[in-house]
Amino acid sequence: MEREQTYDLSTGEGLIACPLCDALHVQEDLDVGETARCIRCGTVLAKPRDGAFAQLIALAFTSMVLLVGAVFFPFLEVSAMGFGNASSLFDVALAFADGVLLPLVLAVLAMIIGLPILRAFLLLYTLVPLAQGRPPHRHAAIAFRWSELLRPWSMAEIFVIGTAVALIKVAGLATVHLGPAFWAFCALIFVNLASRAFMCQTSIWDAIEDAGMKTEYQAKTPAPLTTPGDA
Repeated sequence: MEREQTYDLSTGEGLIACPLCDALHVQEDLDVGETARCIRCGTVLAKPRDGAFAQLIALAFTSMVLLVGAVFFPFLEVSAMGFGNASSLFDVALAFADGVLLPLVLAVLAMIIGLPILRAFLLLYTLVPLAQGRPPHRHAAIAFRWSELLRPWSMAEIFVIGTAVALIKVAGLATVHLGPAFWAFCALIFVNLASRAFMCQTSIWDAIEDAGMKTEYQAKTPAPLTTPGDA
């Protein structure tokens, strides 16, 4: 952030907008442990933490390990009348590989597995050089922007809630034993909560900018309209 109280309303340089009420504030440097809040609604705008980058890297790596384990480890075991069967998410995908439900299975796996792994990889791509004191990778700003765009699409929590509701209905028909993959998803929820608690987007953007990389979003300008008389 900038020490001088300078800003440009035309470009937004030197300003920070509240993510909740859109109130504009002049950016200022914050020391570790200080918190900047919106003067209108009190939303936290920036809260730098000592060692936050290393903590976020550890949490991102942990989420990737949990997600990989959640795919291949047994998710649940259903037994009835002495017969039982344990299956994983990978087994479910293979079971519907030749059916009409294949697009639905692929979409579900992409939402609950693919996107969270992609977001964790983007965070690692952005934060590892910054945590080591090295210049960020070439497309670090784009990677971090996409990681923030993918945040609402992480469906691990929704998947666990939906699975719990389904298990309540199945429990009356058979004996259900939860496998390691289910508990991996539950642990992933707490990992995501911890990541959100340590995350300070403003500090990450500032670190990228301090390394000399531009973070402005360059939108494509539409081509000028032409009329037959201009030809």
